[in-house]
Amino acid sequence: MVRNFHRILVVDDDPTFRDVLEMRLQRWGYSVKVAPDAISASTLAADWKPHLVLSDVVMPEASGLELLGRLRKDDPSRPVILLTAHASVEMAVEAMKLGAVDFITKPLNYPNLQAVVEEYLRKSDTGVETKSEAPVLPDPEEEEGGDGLYPFIGKSPAMQEAYRLIRSAATSDASVLITGESGTGKELVARTLHRLSGRASGPFVAVNAAAIPRELMESEIFGHEKGAFTGATESRAGCFELADGGTLFLDEIGEMPKELQPKLLRVLDLARIRRVGGSREVSFDVRTLAATNRDPRKAVEEGVLREDLFFRLNVLHIQLPALRDREGDIRLLANAFVRDLSRKHQRESREFAEETLEAMEHYPWPGNVRELRNLVERAVVLSPGARIELEHLPPYVRNPERGGGAKSYAFPPDATVADAERELILRTLDETGNNKTETARRLGVSVRTIHNKLKAYGVER
Repeated sequence: MVRNFHRILVVDDDPTFRDVLEMRLQRWGYSVKVAPDAISASTLAADWKPHLVLSDVVMPEASGLELLGRLRKDDPSRPVILLTAHASVEMAVEAMKLGAVDFITKPLNYPNLQAVVEEYLRKSDTGVETKSEAPVLPDPEEEEGGDGLYPFIGKSPAMQEAYRLIRSAATSDASVLITGESGTGKELVARTLHRLSGRASGPFVAVNAAAIPRELMESEIFGHEKGAFTGATESRAGCFELADGGTLFLDEIGEMPKELQPKLLRVLDLARIRRVGGSREVSFDVRTLAATNRDPRKAVEEGVLREDLFFRLNVLHIQLPALRDREGDIRLLANAFVRDLSRKHQRESREFAEETLEAMEHYPWPGNVRELRNLVERAVVLSPGARIELEHLPPYVRNPERGGGAKSYAFPPDATVADAERELILRTLDETGNNKTETARRLGVSVRTIHNKLKAYGVER
């Protein structure tokens, strides 16, 4: 059965956001319909019977909470995922209590969204026989052991060690620090640990410290009371309260402001939290997972990460290998990706020419698995026939020695410094497969700078 038999309903009052999300979901192979409000969405859901619903929380006339209640009455087994901006976090908490399976903070991280949608469609009992279709990343480990490590793939010794650590950590409730270069799958590890743990029925809350504006960081993590600061017109829960009974994933922990780290350490030690501007402490039951693409010990030496916080988070440690260190896995991953992406783009099944695979094996993959997947998708779209030839790879992959060197960019005579900066950032994002951390590394700036620049440009990546 093909994946586009899955029907997804998108509900949001922002027409631009609806269009972008509809386009993304259709590119991933799903059948999509959109609704501008909860009332029309209820009617559409009753007639069309979507397998999954993605809905904003704050909408005019009727909120996403009201829509959730109606959808649950119509079909309690249908997964509903709430999409929330910072201003609607507390509503999302209530929605989780009312039966939403997950919530995702805007602006969306689309690779993560795709993984979440695929996960809940596999879990849901909607009448679509997803188990009979090939998974997005067919995992040879499942054939051998069936131990729930989907969607990881790889048989290299480095990945076998990672699987062993994931299995061991999943049976514990201890804090885990996940390290590895950008694009190696750190959030995927965190979600897998949650799914295989005793907390699987609880919420999974992911917070990216590099993506949150510095001035909002404390409120986002610890929550705040009404009137705590200018613009705090209502009380809101922080991520620890949101994750109560489940798992909290603190991504890019090395980007957390130094002044907040002592407060985070205290919260982790006491399992109690006081909101910004509040006087009452609230207890919570949360397993904490953290990740960083930095060398954590070096970050401690440089004063970026507090040593005591590092020891608190590093009870268990999972190090993910770079793709260049996973001997033999590039072929496995490329062949798995090409099968899935051929279906996604409704193309004839593709296969790689031997010289194409050899070139891919000699490329260093600075963006790791994420970069590989983006490159395979590009090749699937560009190749006119059933075989992906060497010419369908970018020049820097065909000839990494020449392509990996310094690049020269030509700008028009009237270009300003701001124009050049914008073009350089966007071109580097293209080259890294939209990997913001790798882009920041190449350009010698922080990840937060890349996020801020994209926001200023009005560009969604």
